[in-house]
Amino acid sequence: MNYYLDVLKKYAVFSGRARRKEYWMFVLFNFIAAVVLYALDLALGTAPVIYGIYVLAVFLPSLGVMIRRLHDTDRSGWWFLIAFIPLVGAIILLVFLASEGKSAENKYGTNPKFAAAA
Repeated sequence: MNYYLDVLKKYAVFSGRARRKEYWMFVLFNFIAAVVLYALDLALGTAPVIYGIYVLAVFLPSLGVMIRRLHDTDRSGWWFLIAFIPLVGAIILLVFLASEGKSAENKYGTNPKFAAAA
């Protein structure tokens, strides 16, 4: 849960690096929250008001953590645009997001795995 809250605290931070664990834990908690809020929306008969507000509220943090994750793999944040290529773009982006970050310091900052351990 801390990973989710840490990403929300960095609401619109696009610089730096994000570990795989930070990114995927955020994705997991974001998915769970979205499903719960959509179910609540359906139960209240207000679909998709609450869900839509939530999606808009977490758009910038989601984009920020994705860009920081790409930075960890030593890629520019602009690589997220590859997802707009039909069929293969999303798969390539998924591979980039799931790959291990560079262990050494890169132009985007120090390795967050070693910074967290210190």
